[in-house]
Order: sequence, then structure tokens, then C-alpha cells
Amino acid sequence: MQNNDPHAPPQAPDVDAADAAANADLEALKARMVELEASNTELRETVLREKAEIENQRRRLHRDLEQARRFANEKLLNELLPVFDGLESGLAVETADVAAMREGLGLTLKSLLKVGENHGLAQVDPVGQPLDPERHHAVSMVDAPGAAAGTVVSVLQKGYVLNGRLLRPALVAVARD
Repeated sequence: MQNNDPHAPPQAPDVDAADAAANADLEALKARMVELEASNTELRETVLREKAEIENQRRRLHRDLEQARRFANEKLLNELLPVFDGLESGLAVETADVAAMREGLGLTLKSLLKVGENHGLAQVDPVGQPLDPERHHAVSMVDAPGAAAGTVVSVLQKGYVLNGRLLRPALVAVARD
């Protein structure tokens, strides 16, 4: 049967189904929105924690670098302490003769050179070698019978190399032609 009354409300079984489907979709979207908001909140908290961790690591690294810079020479200076002690002991002796003082200074120099050697320091002592402008600085030329021209015949001041890098060239006298 069909209702032909123009004033009667239309029957819309499809509208009720559409409303129910729309309500279901709306509820699903609301649930999804709540889920996404929770996820967003969780992600924001994670980002904040990670930022804090990075900042803590940056501070820790800065502190560690500062400590390393401040105490980089600790090992070297610990090895120098006996040299200082030896010099102080030598200076404390009032009745030492010149020979004993020379011997004490020689031992102290030997100790000091050993400490330098332990840290990569080497002397440049080129007597008898050809002049090497990279490692030697010729300050004079002298007559040296028996020495080839351009050969280092004496060292006025020793040079030093640290782990293969020249710290100071040796000041030398070279044999003339």
C-alpha cells in the first residue's frame, strides 16, 4: 500500500539507514580523533624528552671537553715532578763542588730528556749530516778540513721534533766549500 496523501510525512527507510551510517562514521571519526590526539600528545612528550636528553649530552660533552683541556698535561707534569725534585735537591746543597753540580745537572737533563722522549719529543743533533733546511738553520759557515762542503760541523743549539713535527730547527755551523 502506498500513501497518496500529500500532507503525510514521506516514509524514508533509506534516510534512517543513512543517518545510522553517518552516526557510525561520526563515532568512528571521533574515536580516531581521540586516538590521534593521544598519539600526538605522546609524540610531543617523546620529542621533549629527546630534546632534554640531547641538551644533557651536550652539557656532558662540554664538561668532559673542558676537563680534558684542563688536565691534558697531567701525565707529562707528573713525570716532570721527579725532575723538579732533583733540581730542588741540587740547589739545596750548599757545599757541592763544581764537578758534583755538573754531574747532578747531567742526571737532571737526562731525566728531563727521558720524559720528553716518553711524550714523543726527539732532539735534532745533526753533526756530520748534510744541511737539511727543513730541520736545520745554518747560522755560520766555517773552514772544516776533512768535512764535505755543506756538512754540519757543529750544533750551536739543538733542535726538537715532536711526533715527527719540527718544533724548533737546530742552529748549526756548516763546512765551507
